[in-house]
Amino acid sequence: MEHRDIVIVGGGMVGSALGAALADHGLSVCVLEKDEPAPFAPEQAPDLRVSAISPASAAFLASIGAWESVLAMRATPYRRMQVWEGDEAGGALFDAAEAGVDALGHIVENRIVQLAATAALKQRQAVDYRCPASVSDIIYRPQASQLTLSDGSRLQARLMIAADGARSLVREAAGIGITSWDYPMHALVLSCRVAAEQQDITWQRFTATGPLAFLPLSGDAASLVWYHRPEEVKRLFALSDEELIAAVSQAFPRKLPGIRELVARGSFGLTRRHAQRYAREGVALAGDAAHTIHPLAGQGVNLGFQDAALLARTILDAYAKGEDWASEKVLARYQRARKPANLAMQTGMDAFCYGFSNEIPPLKALRGLGLKMADKAGPLKRGVIRYALGLSPMQGRG
Repeated sequence: MEHRDIVIVGGGMVGSALGAALADHGLSVCVLEKDEPAPFAPEQAPDLRVSAISPASAAFLASIGAWESVLAMRATPYRRMQVWEGDEAGGALFDAAEAGVDALGHIVENRIVQLAATAALKQRQAVDYRCPASVSDIIYRPQASQLTLSDGSRLQARLMIAADGARSLVREAAGIGITSWDYPMHALVLSCRVAAEQQDITWQRFTATGPLAFLPLSGDAASLVWYHRPEEVKRLFALSDEELIAAVSQAFPRKLPGIRELVARGSFGLTRRHAQRYAREGVALAGDAAHTIHPLAGQGVNLGFQDAALLARTILDAYAKGEDWASEKVLARYQRARKPANLAMQTGMDAFCYGFSNEIPPLKALRGLGLKMADKAGPLKRGVIRYALGLSPMQGRG
């Protein structure tokens, strides 16, 4: 039986970044990850799975030495975000210049973020990084949980951290329940080449059946997301490339550059989940193990990085003060800060999802008025942008 202070189950984007943040401060840390991400090569086509990394998340990744590696591989900054319903002339435009930042965020392939965070993790001396490593059994005990790996090795941890995704084994072993439901739409994701140079704008158009989104990637590459009823997504997914390009060209706004080539496609259902608690004695949840959110604003991984940053700070502050850093009393500080913040973001995304996905005339008129007001809101608009980017509390700026 090997003993570690902290065992993080899941070395994806959030788990590996959290491990790097916790390492080299006097605690022994072990990170377990099932699958090593494939190496990056510049000539590779962009992956289907991408995230909109906010400035706050970029700052956290920079603090562990990972963001420079991301930029050295591939990341696409976007400086403007357009949101509208119906007529392309309406809606609201959010500009980085209004918030006093260089970019609203970067669209980055998930694999690249994981590669960079894992590289930062491996540079830490006090980290035991194991990959491939699958957990076959977990016995949760408040003072010293035990984990058995598929190769038969066993670990004992004063603190287990669940960074093992939406179907978390750690969460289940600790007896932490979730509240969840499926959204009435699926997502069709397309990686494509467009007839335009690299864009610096991301946009979403809301329709009665779900949003249509454009995410710029490097060069002439782009990611398109089409939210629709499950049966319609299934039908679209089965089309030939030529038929699907025609369907996209007809349904998406005129703002979409012409599609030259479809590189890859994928589809998935959408489920909201929220853990009923984020911590117990000797266990804490972070990222998708604690919450999943509607992806229309790309906030999922950003919430996970905010979890990781605060959880690491909570543990290390308590350790430096001689407190029992794995106690429920200490970990409750993390829960009190992150659980309501994540719930607020989930609720906001639900309001967009359900509020725009209908054709009730009074509500439709109210939506249009709301977007126009958001576009003209001046200092309040700047405050909203900075809050959404994780840069400041919600307040206007003069």
